[in-house]
Amino acid sequence: MIQTVIFDIDNTLYDYDAAHAVAFQALTEYARRELGVRPEEFPALHQAANTVLKTRTGGNCAAIHNRLIRYQILLEDLGQPIFHAPRMERLYWNTLLDAASPSPGALSCLTQLKEAGKRLGLGTDMTADWQYVKLERLGMLPLFDFMVTSEEVTDEKPGEKFFRLCLEKANCSAAQCAFVGDSLKKDVIGAQRAGMRPVWYHPQEDAPEPAEPVLRIRRLDELHARLL
Repeated sequence: MIQTVIFDIDNTLYDYDAAHAVAFQALTEYARRELGVRPEEFPALHQAANTVLKTRTGGNCAAIHNRLIRYQILLEDLGQPIFHAPRMERLYWNTLLDAASPSPGALSCLTQLKEAGKRLGLGTDMTADWQYVKLERLGMLPLFDFMVTSEEVTDEKPGEKFFRLCLEKANCSAAQCAFVGDSLKKDVIGAQRAGMRPVWYHPQEDAPEPAEPVLRIRRLDELHARLL
């Protein structure tokens, strides 16, 4: 019987892609207004800074998600003052938070699981600070018992260290632990390798064929009936 359910955050508990699009547009407008960067040029400049960040950090750590450092690198490459970096970071995240809303059925799913006596955890590739802010804004944080971030474990999904710490905090055997996420590569494969029960959250109709059979849900409120 499943005792603990661990959830990915971005594109699982809320639609990151949609919120990111709004935030990135705000960032693009800031770059046009304050830095003189043409909107059509900004995505390539942003990607170049991200590539530099991944190269410098080695790629398999939470620092690759640090937007403050990413924007610092972008500004340095442009020869612009770095005082813009914290302003850009706050603009991005505050805009994303305003645009974010829980995935369909997310809150009812979490509430059902808690009422059934299950431990709830979070497993996310990201720095801890903004993930806590997101969960507070989404109204979900009080429902969770523990969190594992790649910042804490210095390993990104689907790494063995990451999922090992998830199981340590789950306080149950791997067979009694489910991991719910949107990424086949990171969430599903990582959970399978760790011996957990993977659940693939994929709300779109079209879906690639997984290498191994896996429970797939299109709404999070399907989870209680199909997993427990």
